[in-house]
Amino acid sequence: MAEFPHDKIKPFSAAGGKKEQVSAMFDNIAGRYDFMNRFLSAGIDVSWRIKAISLFKKDQPRHLLDVATGTADMALRAAKMLHPQKITGIDISPGMLAIGRKKVAAEVLSTEIELLDGDSETIHFPDATFDGVMVAFGVRNFEHLEQGLSEIYRVLKPGAQLVVLEFSKPKIPLVQPLYNLYMNQMAPFFAELFTKNKKAYQYLNESSKAFPDRENFVRILSEVGFQKTYFKPLSFGICCVYSGRKAS
Repeated sequence: MAEFPHDKIKPFSAAGGKKEQVSAMFDNIAGRYDFMNRFLSAGIDVSWRIKAISLFKKDQPRHLLDVATGTADMALRAAKMLHPQKITGIDISPGMLAIGRKKVAAEVLSTEIELLDGDSETIHFPDATFDGVMVAFGVRNFEHLEQGLSEIYRVLKPGAQLVVLEFSKPKIPLVQPLYNLYMNQMAPFFAELFTKNKKAYQYLNESSKAFPDRENFVRILSEVGFQKTYFKPLSFGICCVYSGRKAS
């Protein structure tokens, strides 16, 4: 498996595994994670999630997998938009899952949504289990990107779709400096102010910059085996939605 620059970027230190550090980081910010998402994106992340989930409408999936489900934002929204029989969410952060389970219970969706401790690189389900897989702002955190994508490919049914949301580097000249200012200075400042964890949002910035976005990520999807791959920039290119399908 190939190694990519963002694979080596870790939240706390160069020593130790990325997976363990990412889990600890999200455990630490779990209680303020949803608030910070809405605040730092001015609520735009909600529209991104809606656009990503809408790509599944034509497939009418019965069983969806939400990788890096976090606090179950995508799972809850997909349940309401798509009405599948079941959504399984997996995440490596117990703290995020605990928040997610409370949200699922509050929406009375515990029979439709199941949240499990789980790692993208070792998904504990048989081959060809799921009618669709979604990952929102999680692929950057995979310790080994190709391994995680290969596991997702394995558990997808033939012809089923993977949809990924991830931050991207904007290409519009006027947007680039504003985006860099925000990510380099403003986001870490607000993160320290509200969560007392500046490092988490410095990691977000550094890993986003190093992530192989746009055509590069589409190429990686194709190399793993996905077909009909494409990406679409959202909100001036600060985020992209990606799609690929398992061979029929």
